[in-house]
Amino acid sequence: MVDIRKRNGSKGITYQVRYPSKASKSGYAYKTFLTLKEAREFRESGETKKTGPARGDGIVTVADGIEKWLEVCEKEGRDGRDPVTDFTLKGYQYRARIINSFSWEKSLQELTAPDIVEFRSWLLREYPRSMAHFVLSSFHSMILEMVFRGVLLHDVAARVSIRERSRYEEPVAIPSEKEVMDLLAAADRLANSKNRQIQRTWERYRPILYLAADSGMRPQEYLAVADSAVRDNGAEVTRAVERSGDKLSVPKTAAGRRFVDLSPDVYRMVRHYADHHSAENDYDLIFPTSTGSWQMPENWRNRGFSAACFEAGLITKEKVKGEIVEKPKYVPYHLRHFYASVLIANRKDPKTIQTLMGHEDIKTTLNVYGHLLKRVPAKTEPTSGMLATLHAH
Repeated sequence: MVDIRKRNGSKGITYQVRYPSKASKSGYAYKTFLTLKEAREFRESGETKKTGPARGDGIVTVADGIEKWLEVCEKEGRDGRDPVTDFTLKGYQYRARIINSFSWEKSLQELTAPDIVEFRSWLLREYPRSMAHFVLSSFHSMILEMVFRGVLLHDVAARVSIRERSRYEEPVAIPSEKEVMDLLAAADRLANSKNRQIQRTWERYRPILYLAADSGMRPQEYLAVADSAVRDNGAEVTRAVERSGDKLSVPKTAAGRRFVDLSPDVYRMVRHYADHHSAENDYDLIFPTSTGSWQMPENWRNRGFSAACFEAGLITKEKVKGEIVEKPKYVPYHLRHFYASVLIANRKDPKTIQTLMGHEDIKTTLNVYGHLLKRVPAKTEPTSGMLATLHAH
């Protein structure tokens, strides 16, 4: 491992680079610089690799490193985490193909910061910013894995990154309180429709919509919610429908496992449906399909949520191939943003919001909702369900 140490001696403050060396009895060599910039440039120049190459384990090229990284993700889990899901692995494999398609002219151990910067420039030229961000993030994850395993001496990509969102992009769209209430009122009307088929459909969709607005769960979480998880006036989030839709899985991160309080009316509504209307199934699902399986998030979006948007008048008009087309103003995930906005309006502190949203890293909370947090001073109080909080005001 190569590191930089700050020293305060007779010459004032200097910066010492320590790096492995076979020529030294201690196993390390040292070089001192007057500025941190010079020390970093030396560390990243590749000079530290000439006197003592790291343990290779047969990993020479970037493609070798990527192959090892994918294997770790699939079979071991990175940095002590669980192995990734099949769906996540497919995404990583796609990013790996992009990384390998770049013309890497050096071996993995010869790479320097300017090489990573060139790779970043290529990504931004060839791919949308969001995809470039994810690919570079996966590349950096591979580099860190190689450092941990002794294949590389230091993180050569440490200071090279891509912002996922441009500073000029609009903040996330958040439905207003009135719009959410209109959406729930639309669900009430549809559940009481004179059309028997619509009524039966919304007998199930209505509690799903109320649960989504009241809990801030991700769609793949509330569609997989278990009967046994709805208790103690709340819901335990323990699993999710994988994005591919082919199986139930645990939440993507450990932080996704959480307990969410529900408003009394919503809790009673969900429990009533579970106790009196939920079909028998092998997965302890509250909202199974007629065949006893879980609902696909895309089906819920198209058949349930979008229908409620149209009923509530929450639509936008877009020009598609020369024709004006009406589309829902929101998608199910927007109710999650609404939930976060009410937490912020009620002055919950960022750490509480992170926990209730199931974010693994508070940076995610701050990146998505930071513009709202800046407007409201924080306080910490227990939450008792989103809709109950609104009704209290």
